[in-house]
Amino acid sequence: MPKRIDYYDDPTAPPANSMVPSVNVVVENEASEILMIRRSDNGNWAVPGGAIDLGESMSQAGVRETLEETGIVCEITGVVGIYTDPKHIIFYTSNGEARQEFSILLTGRQRDGHPTPSDESTDVSWIATSRLADLPMDRSMRRRIDHYLERPSNPYFD
Repeated sequence: MPKRIDYYDDPTAPPANSMVPSVNVVVENEASEILMIRRSDNGNWAVPGGAIDLGESMSQAGVRETLEETGIVCEITGVVGIYTDPKHIIFYTSNGEARQEFSILLTGRQRDGHPTPSDESTDVSWIATSRLADLPMDRSMRRRIDHYLERPSNPYFD
């Protein structure tokens, strides 16, 4: 059974009992490939990310989470959007937390490192944008990546 279950507009979803600010980072390399991880908690593909810890900025969290999950050191270069849809509930089976989505999608550039899996990622790969549609991923992650690929002039907010 997965340790994380994503619900979207699902009447069977547990009611939210927390909201934790988090970041995701779209890191693109010189070949225009995107750094992706295969999550160890549900098997879906995603860009790296996680909770913003007390005492750190969103940029610091983005750099830290990217390094922890991928082995890549990045520099934060921008913001794609902020995602707070109350219809998206993230349920953690290990502790019963039902989290309402609150994610800031950042952009980044690789500075150093090599793709290396971690406890949170079973695979880390640079993926061509033409292959992204073939990867299994949660609806909300696909939406964030699609917004990134649209190259909007202004950040997305929901």
